Amino acid sequence: MAVTSDPVRVMKQEVGLAAASRVKSDSIVGLGTGSTTAYAIEYIGDRLAKGELKNIVGIPTSFQAEVLAKKYSIPLTSLDAVDKIDIAIDGADEVDPQKNLIKGGGAAHTREKVVDTLAEQFIVVVDSGKLVDKLGSTFLLPVEVIPMAVTPVMRKLEKLGGKPELRMGIKKAGPVVTDQGNLVIDVKFEQIDNPAELEKTINNIPGVLENGLFVGVTDLVLIGEIKDGKPVVREM
Repeated sequence: MAVTSDPVRVMKQEVGLAAASRVKSDSIVGLGTGSTTAYAIEYIGDRLAKGELKNIVGIPTSFQAEVLAKKYSIPLTSLDAVDKIDIAIDGADEVDPQKNLIKGGGAAHTREKVVDTLAEQFIVVVDSGKLVDKLGSTFLLPVEVIPMAVTPVMRKLEKLGGKPELRMGIKKAGPVVTDQGNLVIDVKFEQIDNPAELEKTINNIPGVLENGLFVGVTDLVLIGEIKDGKPVVREM
């Protein structure tokens, strides 16, 4: 672990450490995606290497999580080989007071939702900037769509009051392609009054694989903050 004086990075490391310290031996761990979760994966690897943890297997939610798990020598398995997930650790782009989330900034929300909803305990790791009073207030809602259905799905999303836009690649010509080979539509809703209903409605549009609303899934949120120049972690 490189020593850093950047308070935001230190805070992300602290939150990752707080989540990793909740993992127990002999457990199956869902490994989430994103910068804060990456520290949790690193710390789980550290604990395994030191012998603090034994008999851990991970289930990655993305190619990024898989690469990190291999880097830190965490054995991996698949959903075909297990009958449960004990704990999952993942980030979020927005968290409301009811612990509902918007996820999908990294375009991995479909696999994340599969793994996170299967977990006995789902821990979300965020910084305080991700806390909102209402979902959709700062972040666009990602919707994963099969490529042939992009245009009709965008029309349906407009009818629901959203402003849809196809997510384009950075340092890549053309759209972002997910780990499943699909495309992502980011939708701006002025406000999401009923996340549970909107989640179902969008998922019922033919051609939609999954959307980034995670309703009633989160058990614990670990929030990193900078107080008096020092990183602190609190629970929600």
